[in-house]
Amino acid sequence: MPARLGYIGAIAAFASAALIATSATAQKKYDPGASDGEIKIGNIMPYSGPASSYGVIGKTEAAFFNMINDQGGINGRKIDFISYDDAYSPPKAIEQARKLVESDEVLLIFQPLGTPSNSAIMKYMNAKKVPQLFVASGGTKFGDPRNFPWTMGFQPNYQSEGRIYAKYIRDNFPNSKIAVFWQNDDAGKDQFKGLKDGLGDKIGMIIADKSYEVSDPSIDSQIVALHDSGADIFFSWAAPKGSAQAIRKVGWKPKFFLANTATTVASVLKPAGLEYSKGIISTQYLKDPTDPTWDKDPAVVKWRGFMDKYYPEGDKANFNSVYGYVQSEAMVQVLKQCGDNLTRENVMKQAASLKNFHSDLMLPGIMVNTSPDDYYPIEQMQLMRFNGETWELFGDVITGEVGHDATR
Repeated sequence: MPARLGYIGAIAAFASAALIATSATAQKKYDPGASDGEIKIGNIMPYSGPASSYGVIGKTEAAFFNMINDQGGINGRKIDFISYDDAYSPPKAIEQARKLVESDEVLLIFQPLGTPSNSAIMKYMNAKKVPQLFVASGGTKFGDPRNFPWTMGFQPNYQSEGRIYAKYIRDNFPNSKIAVFWQNDDAGKDQFKGLKDGLGDKIGMIIADKSYEVSDPSIDSQIVALHDSGADIFFSWAAPKGSAQAIRKVGWKPKFFLANTATTVASVLKPAGLEYSKGIISTQYLKDPTDPTWDKDPAVVKWRGFMDKYYPEGDKANFNSVYGYVQSEAMVQVLKQCGDNLTRENVMKQAASLKNFHSDLMLPGIMVNTSPDDYYPIEQMQLMRFNGETWELFGDVITGEVGHDATR
C-alpha cells in the first residue's frame, strides 16, 4: 500500500507540474509577427520622391532597433524591422502595407509616414485588424478610436498646433492681418482648421490663403499673391521642400510662422538660406541638439553617442533623427508593457494605456497620455524662434487640446 500511495503521489506531482508548465506556456500569446525569439515590425517611409528628406526618420529607427537588439532585445526578443519605400505615393503605400501584412506577416506597422499615405492604408489596416501605430503625421483623423481603433498617431496633431499659434497671436498681435500658405491635403487642411478654430471670433484676421500641391515644382505665384494681400503675418504649412521654397521667396518682412514638421535646420532652413530664416517662429516638443541650451544635457549627450555608434553617417543637425529616436522609444515602451502577450489586440491596448510616459529627449513638462477613447498622445508644445543659427525656446508649454469630435 505505501508503494501504491507513493506511485499515486508521483502521478499527482507530475500532473501538477504539467499543469504549471501548461499554464506558463498559455501565458504567452502570439499573433503573426511575434514569437519567443523575435518581433517583426513593419514600416513605410518616403526614401525617394518629393518628401525624401523624411527618410532619415526610417534610417534612425532602424539604427535604434539595432541598438535594442544589441542590448538583448525586448523581453528577450529581437526586433526584425522591415522598412519599405513608398515615394510618398498613396498607391505605393497600399502596395507596401499589403506586402508587410500578407507576405512579411509583421505584428504591426510602426511610423508609416505622411498624411496621404496613412489615409490610403487606414481602412485596409483596420479591416485586417493590424496596428497602424504612432503614425508619422499630425493628421487629426489618426486619433479616431471609435471608427479606426487600429490607428493611432503620436506627435502633436496639426489642429492642436494651429490652436497654439492662434493663442499666441490673439494675445500678442490681435490687430494683425494673416496670410496662409498651405499644403492641399488633409495635413494642410487640419493645420488651417486649428488656426481658424483657435482664432474664434478673430477669424477675420485671416485675409488671404493659397494652397499648393506637394508635387508642384514652383510655389512662386502663390507667394506673390499672398504678398499682395498686405498681410503682416505669414503662415507656411508645407512639407520641407515647399517650406524651404516659401522661406526663400517671401521677400517682405512679415512675422513668419512655420509648421513644426518643417523646422529642421539641415533639410529646410539651410537650403532656404539661414539669412532668410532668422526670426521665424514655430513650435517644439522635443529637445533640439543644435540648441546650446541642451548641449550638455544627459539625454542629448546619450543621443549623440547613439548616432556615433549606430548611425554614424547621419547628420546630427538633422532634427528628424531626434524625432525617429523618440518615436522608437515609445514603441519599445508599448512592447515592454505587452510582456508575453504579443497579440495585435494587446499592442493596441497597451498603446492606449500610456500614462505620463516621458522621453528624456522631450521638453520638460511634455507628457504622453492615452486612453481607449483618447488617441492623441501629445497635445502640448512650446513656441520657439530661429535666431539665424539655432532655435530658441520662449514662453511656457501651451496645450492646444482638440475635442474628440475634431476628426472628420
